[in-house]
Amino acid sequence: MIVSRNEIVTTVYKAFLGMHREVGEADLIATMVAELQMAGLDGVRHFNNASPYILYERDMPIDIVHEEKGLIHLDLQGSSLVCHLPAVIDYALEEMGNLDHIKIYLQNCHNRWLAYSELVNLAAKHIACLAKWDNGSAPKHTLFTLNQGFVYPDIYFFDKAQENYNTNDMVIELSTSNFDIEEKIQHFNHKISTDELYETHQRAWKQGIYVDDEQWEMLKKTAAAILVENSEASSKGAGGV
Repeated sequence: MIVSRNEIVTTVYKAFLGMHREVGEADLIATMVAELQMAGLDGVRHFNNASPYILYERDMPIDIVHEEKGLIHLDLQGSSLVCHLPAVIDYALEEMGNLDHIKIYLQNCHNRWLAYSELVNLAAKHIACLAKWDNGSAPKHTLFTLNQGFVYPDIYFFDKAQENYNTNDMVIELSTSNFDIEEKIQHFNHKISTDELYETHQRAWKQGIYVDDEQWEMLKKTAAAILVENSEASSKGAGGV
């Protein structure tokens, strides 16, 4: 079905807000989902998949395992990336300071596709970005690159795992100069180009955003169920039975 960006943002906002979490900002998360959906990359489905993690994971800031000049290593302990990444990126940019490059190693995280909009936003800060992760299922490896001068990334998919780290990890690199990835992309199997993402995004603004019917209904049910729970709690708090 076709929905508007505002419908996605509003519905995700309600669904997340109803989870009553201390960590994670509903407006940022709603934007992350909407932008990923506008890019044709199934933002709603990824949020639906993330919801069980968000609802039951530990609700506290993540741990810094190790930190040194140009490197931050964090352990999310099985949490969804969506609640933590905005704060992680802000912290990394602050720590980057006058450095030319910083690497962020995110360990034990889920729903890594929802990082998309936070990474794309780096373009406005004139920061080049490279992100990569291995998957337990196809595609085996994903490489996201956004160099300076571009508004949208190039995304490469590989049938073989490329790195020697856990399939629940993610590496993000930020740089003041562009990444040379020629050697890294010699054997990719599929690519979504910056031009394709631009066209998809523009089409979504003009014609509306396509969302799978089943995934949209699932999202609406999550938001509606939470609203019902909140209404019942309010009634009881006001003297209702």
